[in-house]
Amino acid sequence: MYCRKCGADNPESAVTCYACGEPLASIEQPRQPMEPKPDNYLVWSILATLFCCLIPGIVAIVYAAQVDTKWMMGDYAGARAAASAAKTWTLVSVVLGLAAVVIYGIIVAMGAASGMMGHSGY
Repeated sequence: MYCRKCGADNPESAVTCYACGEPLASIEQPRQPMEPKPDNYLVWSILATLFCCLIPGIVAIVYAAQVDTKWMMGDYAGARAAASAAKTWTLVSVVLGLAAVVIYGIIVAMGAASGMMGHSGY
């Protein structure tokens, strides 16, 4: 290991430079966070896009695709934010899809009820 101050070559185990006494700093490895990588919600966002609501589902897929890339690049806060956004947009897609099914069911039921009233048989 070379001293940054005087350039002397020191053994790898040295803590200080033998020539000038300067503390030697080893190259630090990137620190991994203590918590595990967040779920990217990719499968859920794809299913929500296919079966619920298209536009919010696509937004969810975009955020879900960013989680792993940001995590591998060391942007842990960005990965957590993208995972949270993917989860939110997946839920929005599911809620809108369910709301559309309920509204459609109400409209069909009202149409069937009004059709029965118009054909009383007299």
